[in-house]
Amino acid sequence: MRFKIQDPDFEKRVRSSFARQKFMNTIGAELAKVSPGEVEISLPYRDDLTQQHGFVHAGIIATIVDTACGYAAFSLMPADMAVLTVEYKINLLAPAVGELFLALGRVIRPGKTLSVCTGEVIAHQQGKGKTVATMLATMMALPNQEGLAG
Repeated sequence: MRFKIQDPDFEKRVRSSFARQKFMNTIGAELAKVSPGEVEISLPYRDDLTQQHGFVHAGIIATIVDTACGYAAFSLMPADMAVLTVEYKINLLAPAVGELFLALGRVIRPGKTLSVCTGEVIAHQQGKGKTVATMLATMMALPNQEGLAG
């Protein structure tokens, strides 16, 4: 899908904002891809991110796909805007087992105030990928102000 780019420096702005997300650093997530209306976040498996059965915790899976959706929406916003999640619905389709997890967020309908996104988390193990979660999310554009920097 082609989108109207409102900020030619969107990728720099997305990467700068992501770098300020301390929780992404804490869990070891990295921004793998940024394009207009689409963001991919990678997360290597870590034992300390698992729940009692050894699967990556659903909260971690939700975090990376919510963040991917948020930055996908943010990539289409004007430079003077920030983004916050309004709501999301996540479907956990399979236990999060893998060596690497890729969260892909895509805008399906950009808006001036609200943007609707879809997300997917794919667990990669021994060269094969399996979708372990899907998300439908709504993101809100807010004026960028102190304490709410993109």
